[in-house]
Amino acid sequence: MSTTRVLTGITTTGIPHLGNYAGAIRPAIAASNNPNTESFLFLADYHALIKCQEPERVKESVRAIAATWLACGLDPERVTFYRQTDIPEITELTWVLTTVTAKGLMNRAHAYKAAVQENIDDDNADPDRGITMGLFSYPILMAADILMFNGGKIPVGKDQTQHIEMARDIAQRFNFLFGETFTLPEAVIEESGMILPGLDGRKMSKSYNNTIPLFEPEKKFRKLINKIKTNSLEPGEPKDPNDSALFDLYSAFADPAAINDMRQQYANGIAWGEMKQVLFELLNEELKEKRDLYNTLMDDPAQLDQILKQGAEKARDYAIPLMKEVRQKVGIGPIAG
Repeated sequence: MSTTRVLTGITTTGIPHLGNYAGAIRPAIAASNNPNTESFLFLADYHALIKCQEPERVKESVRAIAATWLACGLDPERVTFYRQTDIPEITELTWVLTTVTAKGLMNRAHAYKAAVQENIDDDNADPDRGITMGLFSYPILMAADILMFNGGKIPVGKDQTQHIEMARDIAQRFNFLFGETFTLPEAVIEESGMILPGLDGRKMSKSYNNTIPLFEPEKKFRKLINKIKTNSLEPGEPKDPNDSALFDLYSAFADPAAINDMRQQYANGIAWGEMKQVLFELLNEELKEKRDLYNTLMDDPAQLDQILKQGAEKARDYAIPLMKEVRQKVGIGPIAG
């Protein structure tokens, strides 16, 4: 039976939160256990440099994200789990792909166009003011991430589909010039991807500053749950579960029977304080053992480095021969080769 190669990257600029766990980490780990799936999962620390010039923040994010995925059940024996910067072939391939990528294609990248438009709206004389070459050309780095391992299925949000289309365009151009080399990747949009509300009821997001970090200490975690926004309905007054951040969070982790029971409790007018207590207990039970393992891993960065190093060795088993083939096809490398 054929396997599908799935590749996912996580930009290392923040600390994972509850929304990341429900929407990305949990389903990706479940998918990695499918025997018909070959999973490549990497920490995109080169990508982080495009938007973050805070070295300690990037370093801490790499550590926290690696510890989080492992604590949540990622099996590094089943998955190729690596740090982008440990694969030098990726940056080499990025340059080769840059030489066959049309500037016009990069001009159409959403992030670049948005940055230019912001400058125009601010009446800047230079529409490219403050825009780095990292921002302009990062779709090529993303293409190299994917094509280096001939990723077939690339799980992304809707806002990232353009980058997969660009990777296809770049791969097609290279294949046309130098012969069949790269698989054309396909974006996999998770329409049912879980989006959780944050403390203020809006989508949980770092940009809104409304997140609930996944592995906060128990006491602080409880305080954050208690801060979740509710309306002014009193205990005993019926409440609408379809307009409740607490209910949305509860539904992401409870089983169907418990969710149905909670709907009835909403109709019966459950007090917000009681609901927050129920939610805290549910989430704390879900995360307790994972939190303990996370803290153990965070206290042992050498172990994290070792796991990522082993993952990089597995990844380079693919990258080294592919890059050798690419060099031969474009005409660089040993003269006698």
